[in-house]
Amino acid sequence: MARNSRLRLVRPRPLTTARRAVTARRTRPASRPPEGTPPAAELARQARAVLADAVRVARWAAAGHRPDAPPTGERAAAALDLTPDQVRAGWDRARLAGLVELHGSTARPGWRLHAWDRDDTAVLRGWVALFDAWSLVHPAPAAVAPAAVAEVVEAVPQVLSLLQLSAGPVHVPALLDLLEQRVAELREERCEVPYDPQDPDSARASDPVQTADAIPVPVPVPLPDGPAAPAVPLAPLLDWALDGLAAVGALTLGDGHATLTPLGNWAVWVKLEQICVAAQSPAGHIEQSAEDMLRGSTRLTPGPARTEYRAWLAARPLAGAVSELLTVARGEDALLRGLAFDALRVVGAPAEAEVRAAAGEPSLRPYALLWLAEFEGMDPDDAPDVLSREEATWLWVDTAAAVADHGESALLVRHLESAVQGTVPALLDEVRAVGHPRTVQVLVALAAAHPDPALAKAVRRAAFQVHTGGA
Repeated sequence: MARNSRLRLVRPRPLTTARRAVTARRTRPASRPPEGTPPAAELARQARAVLADAVRVARWAAAGHRPDAPPTGERAAAALDLTPDQVRAGWDRARLAGLVELHGSTARPGWRLHAWDRDDTAVLRGWVALFDAWSLVHPAPAAVAPAAVAEVVEAVPQVLSLLQLSAGPVHVPALLDLLEQRVAELREERCEVPYDPQDPDSARASDPVQTADAIPVPVPVPLPDGPAAPAVPLAPLLDWALDGLAAVGALTLGDGHATLTPLGNWAVWVKLEQICVAAQSPAGHIEQSAEDMLRGSTRLTPGPARTEYRAWLAARPLAGAVSELLTVARGEDALLRGLAFDALRVVGAPAEAEVRAAAGEPSLRPYALLWLAEFEGMDPDDAPDVLSREEATWLWVDTAAAVADHGESALLVRHLESAVQGTVPALLDEVRAVGHPRTVQVLVALAAAHPDPALAKAVRRAAFQVHTGGA
């Protein structure tokens, strides 16, 4: 009996403990918003005010209506006491902010609409989506060439950066100077040299075959026998950009000057932080595959790791990113499997359908069930209660494999404490039964790491039995 007592486990801990510990090797301090930035609750209140009409239209449309058709739009205007133009504008903003989802001719409420009144983070993410789409909210003048509009949209981040650095009103002429400089830089980066048939150097510079970095775009080029096409004036396009940013609540316009709102100032800071995070990441995460991004995040604590995930997700279409993360989760590296689902937690509701489908795959089922439990509001420490005994044991082995591959021996020994079984013999019996492909390697590593000779001997015997197919 005394010998068996040495094989008894201590009180179980949550299964997530080991996964968190194995990735928490190096800490990087999180940066803080600029001084004077309101707290998240106040920013969310301002975002709710900007999107108030959009939320009303989205909730009206959630019954299955689409107010972008004339008869339905008139009914929405009457029901909501808005003008038809206000309904159309609200509908556009609702779609851009992710408040509604379109399924053919039917509109359904988006996940952000469900969380709108209780989740400040969802509200702010919805507003940032609208902020990113400012050029769609306020369409450009129809007479302006699309190429010129695209140049201004690409140059606007520098204008916003100047507004943030100034921390106050900036005169429009100063913004125009910056815009002209940035557009000129973009054209120079694209090697947009006017073609002159009498100048061999100009001819070579204009040849996309000889200029590797040249990007063919329509630009004003002097004709051989006529005057140059007039350049598009940037002042009206700057006015259009400022009006569009004001329309989404990012800045205010005064008499010849512009000022970022608290929301706009915070959004610019968020975008700059995402760029800095990507630049500082060890593998250049924002440009890497999902697997390389997750491997580069293994040495980060959960907070900075989530920041890395957000930066990576923001740089690619969401549906493809979710599929790529699940592909990594199906691989052999158990640590990356856990991290892939951590990244999917950052995605939230848009990943729900694919995660539910993944619950049908044995290797992903425990992770998917935990993800869904937390998504539905369960405390992460209580989420393991949704797993069956077999699923919890399978996850224990998978987590042990991650620790064995990437962690320290002491951590593998402590991982025993997270088993749901009360004794080592019971744990070994159930580990053998679940048939995890890494069972032998995990048991051998645990036997080698554990300081208790009796326990190590029992674990080695179990590993041998699994290896030979014995009972």
